[in-house]
Amino acid sequence: MATLFFQASLIILVLLILLWIVSVFIKNVSIVDLFWGFGFVVINAFYVLSSAEITDRQILLLVLVSLWGLRLSFYLGWRNIGKAEDFRYQEFRKKYGPERYWWFSFFQTFLLQGVLMMLISTPLLGANFGEQNSGLQWLDYAGILVWIIGFTFEAGGDIQLARFKSNPQNKGKVLNTGFWKYTRHPNYFGDSAVWWSYALFSIAAGSYWLSLGSVLMTLLIIKVSGVALLEKSLTSTKPQYSEYIRKTNAFIPWFPKK
Repeated sequence: MATLFFQASLIILVLLILLWIVSVFIKNVSIVDLFWGFGFVVINAFYVLSSAEITDRQILLLVLVSLWGLRLSFYLGWRNIGKAEDFRYQEFRKKYGPERYWWFSFFQTFLLQGVLMMLISTPLLGANFGEQNSGLQWLDYAGILVWIIGFTFEAGGDIQLARFKSNPQNKGKVLNTGFWKYTRHPNYFGDSAVWWSYALFSIAAGSYWLSLGSVLMTLLIIKVSGVALLEKSLTSTKPQYSEYIRKTNAFIPWFPKK
């Protein structure tokens, strides 16, 4: 497994270096976000193609990871291509200065993302090469159910938010209907659930400790780059958001408080 993990890491590193070179020429680091979902598709496809014999679990995982990763990359591409660089990277560009940010961005953004991708992707390694690959078990079917729930919340939340933002009358308002009625971050919850499904596949294959990548993904979503960062911004820009916080669960979906 260690050799395959190292080989997958090299593939991701090469792709990120090429992407970084493009970002330097177009002066837009935001393109790294488009690679997030696609990168996991590449990693998982490499694992499947490296197998001597492809199992039912690997075929299932290939379909699910590809659907999730490609949808995410296409959605982010549709949302970001043609627009200005994300405000986070603009702030970094100002902070470090354009004369050195071009090379600094490689370590701060591209290389960091690659490292995180490989650490998070460990359940995919476990699910593909675990010792118990004789056939699908009840944990695999539980994983399918969790994946469907997660994918529905993530994709559905993204669609509802895109429609909400496309209406000029909603500018400054808070989306609190649909999936957003039951959780303030249905897309983040869905993303986390999808990764917990991959953890279930890894455990079903007999690779328990490799499922920790899903734990890391959830911690990053809640504490670092997802919920915490976004809520700090929304609370300061949308007055109605405080009331929305009072009524609606932050992460795990539940009925609104009265």
